[in-house]
Amino acid sequence: MRILLVGEYSRFHNSLKEGLVELGHEVLLIGDNDFKNYPLDISVFAKAFKKNYLLNKFRQGVFRLFKFDLAQVETAYRFYTNRKKLVGFDVVQLINEYPLQSTVFLEKKMLNYIFKNNSKVFLSSCGDDYSSVNYMLKGQFRYSVVTPCIGNPELGHCPYTLRYAKKPFQELHEFVFENTIAVIPGDLDYAIPLQNHPHATALIPYPINTATLKYCPLEIAEKIIIFHGINEANYFKKGNHYFEAALKIIKDKYPTRVDIITAKSMPYATYIELYNKSHIVLDQVLTYDQGYNALEAMAKGKVVFTGAETEFLAHYKLTETVCVNALPDVSSIVNELSFLIENPTEITAIGKRARAFIEKEHDYKAIAERYLQTWLKN
Repeated sequence: MRILLVGEYSRFHNSLKEGLVELGHEVLLIGDNDFKNYPLDISVFAKAFKKNYLLNKFRQGVFRLFKFDLAQVETAYRFYTNRKKLVGFDVVQLINEYPLQSTVFLEKKMLNYIFKNNSKVFLSSCGDDYSSVNYMLKGQFRYSVVTPCIGNPELGHCPYTLRYAKKPFQELHEFVFENTIAVIPGDLDYAIPLQNHPHATALIPYPINTATLKYCPLEIAEKIIIFHGINEANYFKKGNHYFEAALKIIKDKYPTRVDIITAKSMPYATYIELYNKSHIVLDQVLTYDQGYNALEAMAKGKVVFTGAETEFLAHYKLTETVCVNALPDVSSIVNELSFLIENPTEITAIGKRARAFIEKEHDYKAIAERYLQTWLKN
């Protein structure tokens, strides 16, 4: 089959493409490179307005005056110049309701072109969208990425996340749902809000390329190395304030037994190089399930602090720890870290189980096959 994947910001679609190509399919990936710079076949990244110094200054001035981002227009222009390459596919999958990040008006125009010129279009529920944000705002999760925004809607990521509950994004959501065959949730943070929704399929886990992510058994010679990667734009969304508070306590409590590496917004390759040295990776707090960074770290055999709530354990029928559930509670994080520091053999055991879990539930070729089955039967 010829398959078009639209959007990329976590390596999800790259890994899915790799699985599909291994199974003999032709795949084209179009998207907007963020700071992680994932590979794309067609990039709609607004490099003129974002990389050219003078044009970027002009863009910033226009934004201050009119709250309008010229880079979003350039994204649509780059889509338009490549539009003839985006027709006649057997299957199209959008990574999200807002996959190219232009203005809502231009996003609809681009998506409408895709809908009209291809056979079957599916939607992945991955990242902030109308359904998940509204579910969070109704307080139906015990905690979520909107928890820091309650009473402080201008905090960090909040304006960007909360906009998905507003009318323009509701209309975009309805437009996309009307023109796609089904929505496929990628983890429990998106599957739970879509439970019993007539447009939703069963959850298909994110694909992880276990062929390229090599498992390295954890060896603890002297100090235990803890890695904390921070994307400053999503500082509160990922719960980094909980991690940083906990690490201050851990540093004082175990000054000779731990090394702490903190890495702020950086290219994906640099980030990976640093966390490859670690035993423990602090990923995120305010989720029920794992995102892409956590899964890739688990594939390498790291002990990852991330979402691993009771709903996750029940879904995968787990009786042993494969990653540590990072609660929005500094004392809880300190206690979990302290236990591992004082019981280093448990670090090795969890790392081994983490890799086995990824191989069983997230193998990229097996997941690609599940997508193919879903696309074909709908």
